[in-house]
Amino acid sequence: MKIGIYDPYLDDVGGGEKYMLKMAECLSEGNDVTVFWNNKKDLETAKVRFSVNLSNVKIAANLFSPNVSFFKRLMGTKNYDAIIVLSDGSIPFSLSKKLFMHIQRPIRGAGRGLKNKLKLSRVSKVFCNSYFTKSFIDKQLGIDSLVIYPPVDLHPKKVKKENIILHVGRFRVMDVTVGVKDYKKQYVMIDAFKKMAKKIPNWKFVLAVSVKDEDKNEFEALVKSIRNYPIEFLINKTNDELWEAYSIAKIYWHASGFGEDLGEHPEFAEHFGISTVEAMGGGAVPVVFNAGGQKEIVEDNINGFLWNTLNELAEKTLLLARENKIFESMSGEGVKRARDFEGKRFYEEIKKMIES
Repeated sequence: MKIGIYDPYLDDVGGGEKYMLKMAECLSEGNDVTVFWNNKKDLETAKVRFSVNLSNVKIAANLFSPNVSFFKRLMGTKNYDAIIVLSDGSIPFSLSKKLFMHIQRPIRGAGRGLKNKLKLSRVSKVFCNSYFTKSFIDKQLGIDSLVIYPPVDLHPKKVKKENIILHVGRFRVMDVTVGVKDYKKQYVMIDAFKKMAKKIPNWKFVLAVSVKDEDKNEFEALVKSIRNYPIEFLINKTNDELWEAYSIAKIYWHASGFGEDLGEHPEFAEHFGISTVEAMGGGAVPVVFNAGGQKEIVEDNINGFLWNTLNELAEKTLLLARENKIFESMSGEGVKRARDFEGKRFYEEIKKMIES
């Protein structure tokens, strides 16, 4: 099959981009796959960051760029057997034989109007990254979408665990994919750790973050604020280096959605949580905010903890730090849970959808 793939956020490497590029990688086995994007440097960055193999994937001019005319875009898609688009809620026109739409988060304003119904009639399938996302998409669009969880390739290192709390996520002053400041709640977690640091004197908090040039001034100010605290940053690390961090850490923190009105803005919660699964695969026990897709990953009190308040975050973290038997049990259960999301399952489900 001749397959085209488009993700409008390939210049801001996050979980959605890993999902789409892993999909390109798996479909390139036995198919003619093209990714539509103009800046090849962005793809080189993503390849290193996510450890994806795009050697059999073609890179072509972005047919979906706003600079490309509607007619040229239509004619450009005509020769494809399938086009797969990561959508922000907008429904693209395509003359490909099949059109698949992937949605990563709750969306607003799509609606069930006549125009959208006509567009959706050309879509072979809408698929989501979690049941959390699906619950909103189905309601918005009046459809029954498919859930295909992201692929997580596990690469734990054989290293000794250290007294480290880890967080992994992109640092953005304003996260354009979601439309909220401090989406990953890194400021919140840093403040929480500062308040409890004296209670766990031999521990440190490590944040592995990706930082873009436009956010460097704000990031440097944040770095200054952690002086005199056992807090460190790992910046723009490779996939292999991140697995070193996952494997050394004992605890993993995640806080997206905390302090937000998730009834009004469900998109501010974590839509799935690839880094949470990776941390579990490395033996770190997740202590994550009880919202969004995280609840589909972490089984509370079995392979990690879900928390609702900062007091709960501190209490559950202190329990793991002080009770090694609890840590060991949850760590082992977390590794087992992480295997449920490995890449083979993803590849099989994606290929089944495309070929159906």
